[in-house]
Amino acid sequence: MSAIAPTVQGFFTERLINQKRVSQHTLAAYRDTFRLLFVFAAERSGKAPCDLDFEDLDAGVIGAFLDHLERERGNSARTRNSRLAAIHSMYRYAAFQHPEHAELLGRVMAIPTKRTDRYEVCFLEPDETKALLAAPERTRWVGRRDHALLLVGVQTGLRVSELTAANWGDVHLGRGPHIRCIGKGRKQRATPLTAETVAVLRVWGEEVGVEEQTPLFSTSRGGRLSTDAVALLVAKHAATARQHCLSLGEKTVTPHVLRHTCAMNLLRAGVEVAVIALWLGHEDIETTVRIYLHADMSIKERALARTTPPGTDPGRYRPSDRLLAFLEAL
Repeated sequence: MSAIAPTVQGFFTERLINQKRVSQHTLAAYRDTFRLLFVFAAERSGKAPCDLDFEDLDAGVIGAFLDHLERERGNSARTRNSRLAAIHSMYRYAAFQHPEHAELLGRVMAIPTKRTDRYEVCFLEPDETKALLAAPERTRWVGRRDHALLLVGVQTGLRVSELTAANWGDVHLGRGPHIRCIGKGRKQRATPLTAETVAVLRVWGEEVGVEEQTPLFSTSRGGRLSTDAVALLVAKHAATARQHCLSLGEKTVTPHVLRHTCAMNLLRAGVEVAVIALWLGHEDIETTVRIYLHADMSIKERALARTTPPGTDPGRYRPSDRLLAFLEAL
């Protein structure tokens, strides 16, 4: 076994789990990064993953792996940067364990992240939200579950990982109804529930049985829904909703779009940006400002309506020659 195998094991057990106490989601993301990297390097070098050494994972190989993620696996630049961040973290740990490889490790840590484009967030308008919530067939058990999940997602703005991790013990439907969760950075927060959401959850709870450790939204066999399963069901119901709401055809509806929709609904209702940041569990209020104030065109239109037009007349170009007029008309 090469030196890199025990280094990776120490990185996960000693650094990530014991010292940094990263969340299960972070641990899974790092795990997937190195699983993909070792399979790629093994195919490239002809060695088994456990026999790979640092020379088999130098800057050239890491660069080729990052290109492979974008070109062959179709990953975005953001995903590529996330994978690179995991590799950088492990190589910084390895630099203390194996100073003899400091030069090689330093070249890998010098690989820069790729600049990414900033896109306006996608969110649902009220009629689109109504069509999506009406899409599940509520005569079936699965449809009633999906309707409750979509409603909670739109109303609370929980991340998909927070939705799948929620248990009935995290939900309080009495006075001051709310749902508790642990989000990014191990931040605990409680999100209030509307009367409509409370009514739906009460009916859903009577059907499935309320136990503290029972998943709020489970599979038909009682297991916990995966994030991929939630993404699939959201896409399925969005496809059904497009038949009744044509504007949905221009949007790719994902679980995160439900979160964006919640934020935009709060913003348009006049809720302070600081409160929205707390509601969504953002670490920095600037994140909320940058994402949602920039996306809401109605705010910009109201700002434009308050300004005074400069009062200039529209100009019109008239060519000074008939030949130029002919050429301009072509």
